[in-house]
This record gives sequence, C-alpha cells and structure tokens, in this order.
Amino acid sequence: MNTKFNFVALSVVTVLVIVAMSIFTVDQRQYALVFQLGEVKRVITEPGLNFKIPMIQNVRYFDRRILTLDNNEPERFITSEKKNVLVDSYIKWRIVDPNLYYISVGGDEARAKTRLNQTVNAGLREEFGKRTVHDVISGERDRIMEDMRVKADTDSRKIGVEIVDVRLKRVELPNEVSEAVYRRMEAERKRVANELRSEGAAEAEKIRADADRQREVIVANAYRDAQKIKGDGDAQATAIYGQAFNQNPEFYSFYRSLEAYRASFKSKSDLLVVEPGSEFFKYMKGSGRGNDKGK
Repeated sequence: MNTKFNFVALSVVTVLVIVAMSIFTVDQRQYALVFQLGEVKRVITEPGLNFKIPMIQNVRYFDRRILTLDNNEPERFITSEKKNVLVDSYIKWRIVDPNLYYISVGGDEARAKTRLNQTVNAGLREEFGKRTVHDVISGERDRIMEDMRVKADTDSRKIGVEIVDVRLKRVELPNEVSEAVYRRMEAERKRVANELRSEGAAEAEKIRADADRQREVIVANAYRDAQKIKGDGDAQATAIYGQAFNQNPEFYSFYRSLEAYRASFKSKSDLLVVEPGSEFFKYMKGSGRGNDKGK
C-alpha cells in the first residue's frame, strides 16, 4: 500500500515538475525566443502564457522597451572649417525583430550598442564635415539630428533594431579653440564698437554743423527783420517828428537849442569859448522871433 502511494506521489510530483518546466510567461515588456538544440524555433512577441518542450527547448528573453545609449565622453568631430568641436549625444533605440537581433549580434546588448554607436558617429562625422561651426551649433542642428536618425535607422534595421531618436545634447568648442574664438569675437566686437563710435562722432559733427548753420541763418534773419523793423520805426518816428515840428518850426528850433545847451553845460567844469554874438546864444538873449523883429 505504501509502495503504491509513494509511486502515485512520485508520479504527481514528476508531472508537476514537467508541467512547470513546460510553462513560461512572456511579459508585455519582453520578446521571447524559443530555442531547440541551439536553433530558434519560435518568436513570441505577444504577452501571455506559453509552452515549451522541457529539457529540449529553452527560452531567452529580450527587452522590447525603448533603450538609451548615452556616451560617457563627448566625441571630437571636424567641421568644414577644419575646426574641432566636442559633441555629446545620445541614441534612443529598441528591438523590433528579435530573431534578426539574435542572429546579428547574438542577442548581446553591448555588441548592439557598439554597432549603433559606430554607425551614429560615422554619420555625425560626415554631417559635421559638411557644415560650419555656426551651422552645427544652432543653424542646422535640428536638421542634423533628423538626418542622422534616418541614416542610423536604415543601418540598424539590418540587425533588427529601430532608431527612435538621435539627440545632440551639447556641441561646444575645445578649450584651446574656445579661447581663440573668444579673442577673435572680442576683437570683432571692439572693431564694430569703434566703427559705431566713429559713425556716431561723424553724425554728431554733422548735426552740430547743421545746428550752427541754422543758428547763423536764424540770427541773420532775425537781425535783418530787426533792422527792418527798426528802420520802419525810425522812419515813422522821423515822420512824426517832422510832422510835429513842421507845425511850429520856431518851437523846434528853440527845443534843439535847449538840447544843445544841456549837452554843452552838462558839467560845471565844461568850458565853452565862443563870441558873445554867436548864433549859439540866440535863445539865451531872448526870443529868437522877438530879436528878429527888433533887428
């Protein structure tokens, strides 16, 4: 009885072990290759429960997620100007054909990364060699990344891999080149500044000369207008004086004599030597008209 029970128990355990060895699951993040004596018999791309022949078949899993290949050190490339630039980039890739991937690189992720890195570096070297420093830094950076993605993807398909993206994280000049570029940029900025200063000084002189010319014209016009107004005023004053004095010429003569006396005897120290009968003392002797009648 015990022997029969032991046999049944052993049989059940054996069946369970065989079933356990025959069943395997594939995660949604994985591909699975079923090998039989080293040869690929099945490629499983859908997640779920699967079966294999125990002891004869074995299963190998590959990641189907997007992976990142990021270089630790920037690579040095030469532009069309024969200048070195340091480029730090990364690659986004994933396995799309696990069977071809296994055949090409033996399913070794390190070998696949080496192949992808060589492909991208060769493409970048070619693209940078056709462009200037300005183009690779800012002008055509997006175009370079897209061209590289397309070229690298074409080559990577040969090993069952898709290139999702190629990105240039940083593009900069080496230290020795940067210093020379900064010195040249500084000299260029100084030259432009000097040109602007010279142009500003010339423009300032032009403005000052024009202002001086306008000032001279304005002053000349003002002087001309003032002289004209003054002449018109003098003419009007003379006309008024003439009109007033013509009404009484004797009074005008008397007024002029008084003005002459005032100017002549302005100071007590003034000395005047004339004949007593001079016409100058005409109105000091009496009325000029009365004297004329007396004569």
